[in-house]
Amino acid sequence: MQDITRKLTTLRTATAQAVVHVSRPETIEMILEKRVPKGDVFEMSKAAGLLAVKKTSDMIPDCHPLPVEAAGFSYDVSEHAIRIVLEVKTIYKTGVEVEAMHGVSVAALTMYDMLKPLDKGVEIASIKLLEKTGGKTDYLDRYRTDLKAAVLVCSDSVYAGEKKDKSGREIMRILEDHGIIPAEYAVMRDDLEHIREIAEMYVENGMDLIIFTGGTGVSSRDVTPEAIRPILDKELPGLMESARAYGMERMPYAMFSRGIAGMKGNTLILTLPGSARAATEYMDALFPFIFHLFRIADDKGHG
Repeated sequence: MQDITRKLTTLRTATAQAVVHVSRPETIEMILEKRVPKGDVFEMSKAAGLLAVKKTSDMIPDCHPLPVEAAGFSYDVSEHAIRIVLEVKTIYKTGVEVEAMHGVSVAALTMYDMLKPLDKGVEIASIKLLEKTGGKTDYLDRYRTDLKAAVLVCSDSVYAGEKKDKSGREIMRILEDHGIIPAEYAVMRDDLEHIREIAEMYVENGMDLIIFTGGTGVSSRDVTPEAIRPILDKELPGLMESARAYGMERMPYAMFSRGIAGMKGNTLILTLPGSARAATEYMDALFPFIFHLFRIADDKGHG
């Protein structure tokens, strides 16, 4: 079973169809007039389909159990066929495509079972996914890939060569996974004035995105938020609230991070934790969704 612990909980939908063909119009008439001996074909198939949606993870080994928030059937009836359409919704970490296809399949099979004594030519066809939404794939083609990014590591120990940088390297890897090649990478001391000067320099140089890692904790040398907050034109508290909430689901210590985020002109500045694990979690929580900012905040006409 695929590991979905790093995925974000989002609204996810899937719509699937199955088509039940009959060999004579009289079969359709009996269905519509509710004269099928085994009962109401639409209601029975709907009930079976809903049960199938809920039981998908019991039948398909790699499917995760998930909360089914909504499931709705509709039927399109013609002279020789019934098209069954099912939409399933969840707010979860993984999609509901298989649930939707499982549901329409069982609904169609229920129709087949109810109709086979009356019509030996009944058959099931065209079971397929019609549409899916939700998750990071919805955002993959919606942002620029020419962003200029700087990754800056704030750490006395890394600067002194006592430790190797892990968080900055992970941040760059994740940016590259999203098609953004960092233009700048640097390590600096936990010095308030120096951090502020470097940030302002990169803003002046036209950097689109500046990511600091380190200095967001509670020790006396953790001063990155204090260095960055005064220079921001607009703070964006929702970014770090979301990242901390994501981190809290995985590690209670995420509550101690004091990271901030905001815009300086057209430059987005993020201050992430110095732990490689925490920085990775924050990146997972924010990207690629954060690139939407460059569509709405860039008044230079290239966002």
